[in-house]
Amino acid sequence: MAVNDECKLKFLELKAKRTYRYITFRIEEKQKQVIVDKLGAPTMSYEDFIATLPDNECRYAIYDFDFVTAEGCQKSKIFFIAWSPDTSKVRSKMLYASSKDRFKRELDGIQVELQATDPTEMSLEVFRERVY
Repeated sequence: MAVNDECKLKFLELKAKRTYRYITFRIEEKQKQVIVDKLGAPTMSYEDFIATLPDNECRYAIYDFDFVTAEGCQKSKIFFIAWSPDTSKVRSKMLYASSKDRFKRELDGIQVELQATDPTEMSLEVFRERVY
């Protein structure tokens, strides 16, 4: 599965310039490549991000998670999420699972990875647990 250059470009913008809060990616089967699906502005909330994930289709997502450490320091971590809802087609789940590692290698700077089949597996509480 090829990775469209725009995926890498948008990821670099998120990582270096914090141009986006999140990016979702989808596999375009006819073109046999991963493409940018949606971009979330820095002002977008976690709830906005969750709302962009389809109920019955797989996606890859990057989320720039801001948090405050126990010492009171403002930090952020870049999460990679493999979204694979139980209601999505088996073929789609297999395609996303088999392409995930190759796609992740193209995005240098991912700090935390999550696999989720429903929103509870990637709640804000899960994010917080993964950064401490």
